[in-house]
Amino acid sequence: MAKWTAFPYDSADYTYDAAALKKHWARLHAGDAEPWPKDEAAQRAWALYHAGQFQQAVDAGLKAGGAGLTAANKAQAIYANYLEKSEKTRLALLLEVAERAEAQARAEPKNANAWYLMAYALGRYSQGISVTKALAQGLGGKVKGALETAITLQPRHADAHIALAAFHAEVIDKVGKLLGKTQGADAATGLRLYKEAMKLNPASAIARVEYANGLVMLEGEKKMADAERLYAEAAACEPMDAMERLDVEMARAELEDE
Repeated sequence: MAKWTAFPYDSADYTYDAAALKKHWARLHAGDAEPWPKDEAAQRAWALYHAGQFQQAVDAGLKAGGAGLTAANKAQAIYANYLEKSEKTRLALLLEVAERAEAQARAEPKNANAWYLMAYALGRYSQGISVTKALAQGLGGKVKGALETAITLQPRHADAHIALAAFHAEVIDKVGKLLGKTQGADAATGLRLYKEAMKLNPASAIARVEYANGLVMLEGEKKMADAERLYAEAAACEPMDAMERLDVEMARAELEDE
């Protein structure tokens, strides 16, 4: 495996030993509602993930198996989305996660994060190749179905709510409300899901960023002020791990570009 781009910020604040990881677990996993893993090898993989040691987290998680596989898939998906510089490599990494997560979902059909990470990876891959092309390949239905399964299995999965809301918003943004209906996309449903995600994980920067993007996609320029307020709130969030730091920095960069 080629050497991955390092997490670009100081990870000291996001480095948790086993006791600290358990203590902060509920807050760290407010987005994905992942249960505390009993296996110590899986705990180590998750600690590496939270510290931004994404490549090491993948290696450790794949070796650990079980709950470690979820840590590996999330680490690879987040790395690919935020830090991988080559678009070709990024898409390949996302497809690999989607395939591993799909196999995990078949083996553990009640594992909400197997379904979620399959959908997350496919969703980001779809954005990379273009949403319209992804819809033509039938990926839209696969993403939507996997996210709905994740929410059915774990109704408190804030990140699955965000991703499903984004599915509705992106499809309508790219193909319009009428054609969007044929893909199962609905503006009111998308807006409701964004709001639910914000209630489920009120400390989330990414919920605010995605909600801001969704408001503009679904309701246009008239929601620009609301979107800017959400971005400002996201930029002011206090990150608890590497992924949250990347989300906060993304929001800050967006505000500086305006």
